[in-house]
Amino acid sequence: MQAYIIRRLLLIIPTLVLASIIVFFVVRLIPGDIIDLMLTEHAFMGEHSREKIEAALGLDMPVHVQYGRWMVNMILHGDLGNSLWRGTPVTEEIFARLPITLELGFLAMIIALIMAMPIGVYSAIRQDTTGDYIGRSLAIMYIAVPGFWVGTMVMIFPAIWWGWSPPVLLIPFAEDPLGNLAQFLIPAAILSMVLSGVVMRMTRTMMLEVLRQDYIRTAWAKGLRERSVIMRHALKNALIPVITIIGIQMRILVGGTVVIEQIFCLPGMGLLMLDSTLQRDYPIVTGVMLIIGLGVLLINLVVDLTYGFLDPRVHYQ
Repeated sequence: MQAYIIRRLLLIIPTLVLASIIVFFVVRLIPGDIIDLMLTEHAFMGEHSREKIEAALGLDMPVHVQYGRWMVNMILHGDLGNSLWRGTPVTEEIFARLPITLELGFLAMIIALIMAMPIGVYSAIRQDTTGDYIGRSLAIMYIAVPGFWVGTMVMIFPAIWWGWSPPVLLIPFAEDPLGNLAQFLIPAAILSMVLSGVVMRMTRTMMLEVLRQDYIRTAWAKGLRERSVIMRHALKNALIPVITIIGIQMRILVGGTVVIEQIFCLPGMGLLMLDSTLQRDYPIVTGVMLIIGLGVLLINLVVDLTYGFLDPRVHYQ
């Protein structure tokens, strides 16, 4: 197990290097130029200032030279560079926003699992009943309805009908934990919709498949209680494909935070990446994508390790 974990952690390094190369070069292919944006914003600058601005920002060198300098600074000093607009270190910008995105994603995952797992199990053990039809319809609705549309409706109609709207200024957790939780609860619930629907469907499908196995029939024949058969024998074996789906959906949650943070004015990494992309702030976009890539790789590792916990037949070498 330890050798497997070490090997997987070491494989993260070349994967991140390849991802950084792709992001570093591709982000510079986005139409538009940061120098043009700066000259447009500061109209008093003449065209003759372009060379000075490029030299000051380090953009006067070839792209491969810029990448080499960036990579050396990152390896030797852990430095992801400075924002081209604000001049602040990228690491400070990211780590100031990272807790917000993590809180939003964590709450979304908790809400999704609390809702999806019981409904999926109930739909399987009460197949073709009214409760099953309701659960299946709810799952399809969650998958079909776009989260950005629901978020927009939540921002607009309660304000029109009742004069209420979610707070647009961040409530720090340290100052008001309950207020912070209340602020994140609605966007997290909206973000969890797709994950809930997918997990409901997969849990129901796998539970139905497991409940038809011979060892489950034997457990019923031995007179075991329904709770014991479902929780101890069926659910654990049905969870392996469900865990895989959860791992895939958690990566999608990272992308979903960009839209939800924009709608609810949450200053997380998603909003930072969106603003930086619009401003062509290349170092911040590269740094955010690198952190997201690291998170996805760690999620994959956790999912793979979970297989061994759920199924003793899985061995890591």
